[in-house]
Amino acid sequence: MAEARIAKITRNTKETQIQMELNVDGTGISDIQTGIPFLDHMLTLFSKHGLFDLKIQATGDIEVDYHHLVEDTGIVLGQVFKDALYQKRGIRRYGFFILPMDESLARVAIDLSNRQAFVYDVDFNTSMVRDFNIVLVKEFFQAFANAAACNLHIKLEYGEEPHHVAEAIFKCFARALDTATTIDSRLGGALPSTKGTLSD
Repeated sequence: MAEARIAKITRNTKETQIQMELNVDGTGISDIQTGIPFLDHMLTLFSKHGLFDLKIQATGDIEVDYHHLVEDTGIVLGQVFKDALYQKRGIRRYGFFILPMDESLARVAIDLSNRQAFVYDVDFNTSMVRDFNIVLVKEFFQAFANAAACNLHIKLEYGEEPHHVAEAIFKCFARALDTATTIDSRLGGALPSTKGTLSD
């Protein structure tokens, strides 16, 4: 029987306090409490569409700004995936998806290579969803890519309504990451690299 790909992380700083639990091989069950309703919504969508079981309890200095908590949540999400996947043996490693959300279309490609790179090509006219500036979405995914040590490329092909833009990106990211983390039985537990190693 394959080893469970589960991880739990607690991260406390002067700005944020975050507890996160992840089961990569879940069914999309989530319990997300960050104090930022729009971020909760996006992470619930991420869990559901990636079929990741995800529990997050987070607090922070949101009375100042949402930036610290959004960024730190991205950091912890990257760390918890890196821990849960451990040596990454047998995974497909690469994931790619294109996803529509009404008038918006997003494209995400990811390589769980243990080498960090981040490209974010998202341009739209209006960025506010109530009190949430979706420019912070870039900070979230930059933090994830850094902590997970992955190549992450996100492109908005087109889109106008900011809620739809963010939702397309998070759902597309979920589907691409689900593909990349899936175990391929043909690999027989080998590392998905011709080098025989994934660089740290």
